[in-house]
Amino acid sequence: METFIADDGEQLHLRISGSGSPILFLHGWTSSHTVWRPLLDGLTPHHRLFRPDARGHGGHHLNVMQAPDVVRLARDVDNLLDHYGLEKLAVVGHSMGALTLWQYIRDHGCERLSHICVIDQSPKLVTDATWAIGIYGDFDAARSQALIDDLETDFAEAVLRLIAYGLNDRSRETYERNSSGWQDSRKNLQKLDPQPQISIWKSLVAADYRDVMPLIKVPTLLSFGAQSNFYTAATAQYLLTHIANARLS
Repeated sequence: METFIADDGEQLHLRISGSGSPILFLHGWTSSHTVWRPLLDGLTPHHRLFRPDARGHGGHHLNVMQAPDVVRLARDVDNLLDHYGLEKLAVVGHSMGALTLWQYIRDHGCERLSHICVIDQSPKLVTDATWAIGIYGDFDAARSQALIDDLETDFAEAVLRLIAYGLNDRSRETYERNSSGWQDSRKNLQKLDPQPQISIWKSLVAADYRDVMPLIKVPTLLSFGAQSNFYTAATAQYLLTHIANARLS
C-alpha cells in the first residue's frame, strides 16, 4: 500500500499496479480499493492503475478531519493527480466515486482527463416534485432523513437495508434470509468508523450535479446495471442525453 499526504495533512492510501496509460478508480461509499480487483488481470498489462481508498474508507483512520464531505474527496483526487504528476488519465467512478468525479469536474474541469466512466449513479440522489430519477425513483427528503437517523442508530444494518430494499427483488430475498454474502458485508461494515461515513453520506444526499453534465468535455462511458438496486433506465437515459460525448452500456 502506497501513501501520500493531502494538502490538509491527512495521509491517504492507494494501490498502484501495472504500466501504461493511467486509469484512476474511485470506489463507492463504504467500499474500498479492493472492489476493483476483478479488473486487474485484464488491465495491468496495458495501464497503470491507481486505486485509492477514499478518506475514511479502507480501514484507515482519520487524523486531521473527522467529518469529510464530497468536496474534500474531490480535492483529494486533485491532490493525488498533483502528487503523481498525472495528466490525460481516464477516471472510473462507481456510486460515490462518480459523485466525487463530478465534484472534481465542477471544481477543476476536464483538462487533465482523457475519458471518464460512470457506473450506476444519478447526479441527484434525493427525489422531489421536479426530480423522479434519484435513488429508487422514490427517495424524498423525509425518506433521506429517516435513513440518516437509521445510520446513527445502527450504521451497518442501515447500509444493508439501503441496498436490500431497493429495486432488485433478488437482493431483498437474500437479505431477508441472511445469506452468507450479507453476513460478510455486515462484518465489513461493522469494522468502519460510522461518523466519517455518515458525514460523507450527508454531503452526497445534499448534492446536485445536474449542472455539471454540460461541463463534461471528454468521451464518457455510462455503465448501468439492468437490475440495479438503486436506479432505473431513466437515470441512465438522462445522463446519455445531457453529456455531449457519451455512450451507454
